[in-house]
Amino acid sequence: MALSLANIGLTQALKAPRMVLYGSHGLGKTTFAASAPNPIFLFTEDGAGALQVNAFPLLTSFPDVISALQALYQEQHEFQTVVLDSLDHLEPLIWTYTAQQHGKSSIEDFGYGKGYGEALTYWRQCLAWLDALRNEKNMAIILIAHTQVKRFDSPETEPYDRYQIKLHDRASALIQESVDCVLFTNFKTVVKKTDVGFGNEVTRGITTGQRVLYTQETPAFLAKNRYGLPPEIPLQWDAFSQALPHHQSGV
Repeated sequence: MALSLANIGLTQALKAPRMVLYGSHGLGKTTFAASAPNPIFLFTEDGAGALQVNAFPLLTSFPDVISALQALYQEQHEFQTVVLDSLDHLEPLIWTYTAQQHGKSSIEDFGYGKGYGEALTYWRQCLAWLDALRNEKNMAIILIAHTQVKRFDSPETEPYDRYQIKLHDRASALIQESVDCVLFTNFKTVVKKTDVGFGNEVTRGITTGQRVLYTQETPAFLAKNRYGLPPEIPLQWDAFSQALPHHQSGV
């Protein structure tokens, strides 16, 4: 296609956000998502607890997940946010489906890690439906995941441990590329040094009890955002929404 300066136009205004929200159990990730505008939940694990939210029945297979996404795309509704809870419980469903589609008994039967590469086909299928909901239905996307501590091999320093999304590395990389925010949540911790005498100090990490969203990567955890968000935000939907550039009501 031949282009000229006549083809230049303004980019679109802020779209509904797409995010991964990850952290340990019990921090309030699902509660955060439940406070988003008119959410609909796709549970791959029984994680709602005492929350009362609109949700499909528990999704126990990859085709179930795709069917729910298709229903949201094809049918009329007033939901504004789709919440997938959680990615790390969806992953084994994708592995099982990948093996079935190739006549294997498990993802390991492909050999040499090839099964995890094949599984990306179905991750992309899921992400394509989510993008369609965002781009054509203007739905915000919240993908919830748990955390794991893994060694990070930096090309600049010695390897070190940090919090990462609890997914296979290849799936995690694909999902990170597809979203606007990767938000790590944890209790805010302060470091306190105590003089124990004789010139010695003991350093302790003390939690403040405050639950925080971290939006920018540090050596301790993976995070990113495309909105220029402050490094820390309270774990509250209103606080996140107000921090977005060009804040609009309902976003």
